[in-house]
Amino acid sequence: MLPTHQGYLFISERLGFRSWQLEDIDPMYQINSDEQVMEFFPALQTKEQTTAFIERMQKQFKEKGFCYFAVDILETNEFIGFLGLSEQHYPAGFTPCVDIGWRLKRSAWNNGFATEGAKKCLEYAFEHLKIKEVYSIAPKVNLKSEYIMQKIGMEKQYEFEHSLLANDDRLRTCVLYRIVE
Repeated sequence: MLPTHQGYLFISERLGFRSWQLEDIDPMYQINSDEQVMEFFPALQTKEQTTAFIERMQKQFKEKGFCYFAVDILETNEFIGFLGLSEQHYPAGFTPCVDIGWRLKRSAWNNGFATEGAKKCLEYAFEHLKIKEVYSIAPKVNLKSEYIMQKIGMEKQYEFEHSLLANDDRLRTCVLYRIVE
């Protein structure tokens, strides 16, 4: 059993992982509209897109027991973005699959939160959810995310042309990483 407190589903040393709340829409929208945070995405997200994302995560959590979790810093209860697991179904040779991903606000960068949180999410996936393998995908130009994938023990599988990014020359070529329980 993973340690929990203050209503978190599970915690790491410094982070609390929880389901999404309506109060998360505005701070997540601020993250989704930050050009630096969204550098490796085709566009910034609108408030409506952010709301739809949170609703999808709530639904997925209810159905599957996991999602890209809302994440807070335990010491301050500050919401910093998401870290977690999500099903991916777009056309690719490895889908459907469970993906691990993260999106944190800039002020949370370079503190080790993504690595710490991703390791805890993998532990949750393998030990609690009994998921056998987890993938991670990022545009090849996103070296910071690829470095985190390596730091959490994932192994590069190959590069591929992402079907949802086919019209974006800069982002189309992606790396695929995988870790097996």
